[in-house]
Amino acid sequence: MSLETIRVGIVGLGGNTRLRHVPGLRECADVEIVGVCNRSPESTARAAAEFGIPKTYERWQDLAADPDIDAVMIGTWPYLHCPITLAALEHGQHVLTEARMAMNVAEARQMLAASQQRPDLVTQIVPSPVGLTVHRTVMRLIQAGFLGELREFAVLGTNDGYADPSLPRHWRQTAKYSGTNMLTLGILHETLMRWVPSPVRVMAQTQVFTPERLDEALGRPAPVETPDSVHVLAELPGRTRGIYHFSGVVSHGPGLQIHLYGSEGTLKLVAGESETLFGGHRGGELTPIPIPAEEAGGWRVEAEFIGAIRGEESVQVTDFASGVRYMEFTEAVARSAAMGRVVDLASV
Repeated sequence: MSLETIRVGIVGLGGNTRLRHVPGLRECADVEIVGVCNRSPESTARAAAEFGIPKTYERWQDLAADPDIDAVMIGTWPYLHCPITLAALEHGQHVLTEARMAMNVAEARQMLAASQQRPDLVTQIVPSPVGLTVHRTVMRLIQAGFLGELREFAVLGTNDGYADPSLPRHWRQTAKYSGTNMLTLGILHETLMRWVPSPVRVMAQTQVFTPERLDEALGRPAPVETPDSVHVLAELPGRTRGIYHFSGVVSHGPGLQIHLYGSEGTLKLVAGESETLFGGHRGGELTPIPIPAEEAGGWRVEAEFIGAIRGEESVQVTDFASGVRYMEFTEAVARSAAMGRVVDLASV
């Protein structure tokens, strides 16, 4: 396929797809966005007209079965990621799906199994953007022994997006659309997994501070079904311990941060509109660490996807196996909070 035009169909041309995926795909040589299907015929027609997409579909199933489409970009909410992926792979289409990977770990494993049955097809999850800029530098420092023995870590993800109780219920607060996913838990955990082993057990608690919000589609109040706040204690292989603090109701909180505390040194990532990496050794000061130009990463998801289809590279962020691992963690957190006890990830 390296010399052929790659024809892409999009299911769910919403905010992030408009912002990142359409421009990213159009920057790739010999790639055409040839079809689109949104939640309604009206939305589909608007997207097709806005972006000059020639084909429209009333049902995503028809797009996934279209032999004229080589690859599917899934920009929907998580509730459709699994069924669209399975259908696309069955019909011989490469798949790039928006995060989070799936509604739950069972769906994620279905997707991984289906991808393993079609090793000739590329499957990729849109990665967490957090840490892409500093990734190579963090890995170099860890491998060079900057931290020494990793002893503790902290993952922080706070904002005030749900602090106002008068705001309507967001789709992310509806279990039938978001599944076990909660706040930015999976996003920041995915970044952490690039640098340290996956946890072996967790103990979690969650809280909903505004139990009901107006559902604009229903025209009445409805239950908030995902947490406003999540706290997790985690154990990694060996002696490493960590904490996670996620909240959608915190004003002036820490924002997005990942801390790695070792026997010899500390690394702290402070993310947001830009990323700053701090480091310091035991007994010294914590100072910003410059990111060398040759190590600086960035967003190239669409280019990586197309490059993998052409056989020019392989998917680094994020493959389906990594997606299953972060969904296992998310599921373990949800089970622990529901049962009020420690959950081993091996049991998930």
